[in-house]
Amino acid sequence: MLVLVIAWPIGLLIWADGKLAHVAALSGAPGTDGTTYLLAGSDSRADGAIEDPETTGQRSDTMMLLHQPASGPAALLSLPRDTYVEIPGQGPGKLNAAYSAGGAPLLVQTVEGLTGMTVDHYVEVGFGGFEQIVDAVGGVNLCSDLTVDDKDSGMVWTPGCRDVGGTEALAFARMRKADPDADIGRAQRQQQLIASISSRVQDPGLLLQPAKQVALLRSGTAALTVSDETGIVDLGRMALTFRSANGPDGITGTPPISNIDYRPGGVGSSVLLDPDLAPGFFAAIRDGSQPPGEVGGMPAP
Repeated sequence: MLVLVIAWPIGLLIWADGKLAHVAALSGAPGTDGTTYLLAGSDSRADGAIEDPETTGQRSDTMMLLHQPASGPAALLSLPRDTYVEIPGQGPGKLNAAYSAGGAPLLVQTVEGLTGMTVDHYVEVGFGGFEQIVDAVGGVNLCSDLTVDDKDSGMVWTPGCRDVGGTEALAFARMRKADPDADIGRAQRQQQLIASISSRVQDPGLLLQPAKQVALLRSGTAALTVSDETGIVDLGRMALTFRSANGPDGITGTPPISNIDYRPGGVGSSVLLDPDLAPGFFAAIRDGSQPPGEVGGMPAP
């Protein structure tokens, strides 16, 4: 019995590690302080996930930067998909255009140029398999004050909190067009969903349910693509950083934004990060000097 108790989790981790898909995503840039994870939620036309009918191929409309400094609070930041950035080799554009143009490697380079932080681990979640992750943890509890009936995302909601399964959770995370705060509101819901999943995964009762453990790891590894240098142990550390960032001593939100309808010409409406505050903000996140709490959000009118 003792051998089984010891061998089961080790064997489960080895099995899960072998199922991870990998991509050559990292730039090879010199490392910066702490550990930085870039998370991208990818939608493809093949699974009907993309809301914009003129878009072809694959895109990433969800990008989050998770950082654990050497000392200081962990941070989970949503980077709006329409953030106006300089895309290496492409010129100015929106952040999600970097993924469309060059996949994970170009997205990583663009985020590094924007934040001044070297990405240590890249994790891509395919939304087509995201429902299974939520269902594998037995559903999640989500809250919203919005009244929504959005045909593009499938989100139907009345104000309040309720337990939902994978299909409703995915719609909750995707909805943008019916939200008065657009991408900022969607980012807040996505962070709420991640926190709720993390809470369910940390349930001690899961340790006593081997079948549920297998189902969770199977659905999780099927939905993930990670950088070549990233393994299952790194994902475990990432989960702990998530927990810390979503706790009372962590940082969640967005970078400082000055304009959510910036129109420089050639790219349409975009989100402009505050040129005066953003560089210092990212430096404070990197070195751990940013105080805990919620940050960013909609700019003041």
